[in-house]
Amino acid sequence: MRKVYSRILQIVGDVITVEAEGVGNQELAEINTSRGKSLAQVIKLDGNKVSLQVFAGSRGVSTGDEVRFLGHRMQVSFSDDLMGRIFDGSGIPRDNGPSLADSMVEIGGPSVNPAKRIIPNRMVRTGIPMIDVFNSLVVSQKLPIFSVAGEPYNELLSRIAMQAEVDVIILGGLGLKYDDFLFFRDTLEEHGALSRSILFIHTASDPTVECIMVPDMCLAVAEQFALKGKNVLVLLTDMTNFADALKEVAITMEQIPSNRGYPGDLYSQLASRYEKAVDFSDAGSITVLAVTTMPGDDVTHPVPDNTGYITEGQFYLRNGRIEPFGSLSRLKQQVNGKTREDHRTVMDTMIQLYADFKDTKEKLAMGFQMSKWDEKLLKYGSLFEDKLMSLKVNIPLEKALDLGWEIMAECFSPEETGVRTEMANKFWPKGKIAEEQESRPDETEEEQNEGPKTVEDLSKQE
Repeated sequence: MRKVYSRILQIVGDVITVEAEGVGNQELAEINTSRGKSLAQVIKLDGNKVSLQVFAGSRGVSTGDEVRFLGHRMQVSFSDDLMGRIFDGSGIPRDNGPSLADSMVEIGGPSVNPAKRIIPNRMVRTGIPMIDVFNSLVVSQKLPIFSVAGEPYNELLSRIAMQAEVDVIILGGLGLKYDDFLFFRDTLEEHGALSRSILFIHTASDPTVECIMVPDMCLAVAEQFALKGKNVLVLLTDMTNFADALKEVAITMEQIPSNRGYPGDLYSQLASRYEKAVDFSDAGSITVLAVTTMPGDDVTHPVPDNTGYITEGQFYLRNGRIEPFGSLSRLKQQVNGKTREDHRTVMDTMIQLYADFKDTKEKLAMGFQMSKWDEKLLKYGSLFEDKLMSLKVNIPLEKALDLGWEIMAECFSPEETGVRTEMANKFWPKGKIAEEQESRPDETEEEQNEGPKTVEDLSKQE
């Protein structure tokens, strides 16, 4: 039987302080107030003085209220009954379904022993060409989506949730507007993905401490499913709200602030969540994809800056598209050589041509005269953005690779792309080579076999 304490020493904001013994950090406590029972969590220990963050806020709490420590950390129920359910940041159902109290597991445990991990070697298909073709998502990878407010990152996450080839989707909402919560719920339900999904949603009006716990609850459940042999994809949005919640608690506790007021252990707090990504040697896997908004589009902001040191690349979401420059999946080489033999050729060639298109676009904006080569690049860049970069495009990897060849063939000859002859002979769209040769009837066979012409060469021909 746990001892009950009936004297609260201090109430500051949503934090109360009591004198107690034998209490552990992050342990839960129950406060018996005039409005009923309220849950709180230990956030600081200073000798016998214990500070607790009250979940529902300290309004209605008086210094004479009783505090009873529960002897354990925050727990979440785990079973197959979680599938299709929606909970808040403290594990209470949001969907008017029954509460679950069986098979409780503690949240916030340590990351998996590296000896139990295997080298990532499998791809997570999403149906989004800018991910599947150019920056493949790999099983057990941890990747952030760097964005700014107003970009469709929640729409992107919902598409990934609907289309990703995994067994279980766990979505953690951090500081969401209520409209965004309804968007996720309705979209997943409409497309039949809710039945394999579990949602832990913290809205902007919910207690701050629940925002901190949502990632831990998502990852604790994900770990249990992974141990049962399931491949789990954890989607978190938005980790900047998570960091802001940490900052709010740190300010309340009068901790010495670090960069821009964030707590000094921000890196450790983020890393302890991201490092839960794992591919077990004898079980399932956990893959983490998390949105990180950048205030003022500043990548040096403490949250994206620290995140970049932890994760294995990043996706940049700008102007409603995943940008090919800046976006990086450091593990893509582990898988894109196993998909189709032309995967790397299409990826490398199309990005190189798109970089040339960007240079040509700058020349056009500066008023330079366009050569025939420049005109080809401009046509190519427009097709690439419309048919592959747009987030509206929804096609499997193999069709995206075929589309890539078609776009290149629409604008260039095989020689102009620099693609190896044997690869062009096998994958270049049939009929395009003949069309290209017919368009150059006056050229000798030797001239037709020349390599790609430079912009200067094409300018001289004009």
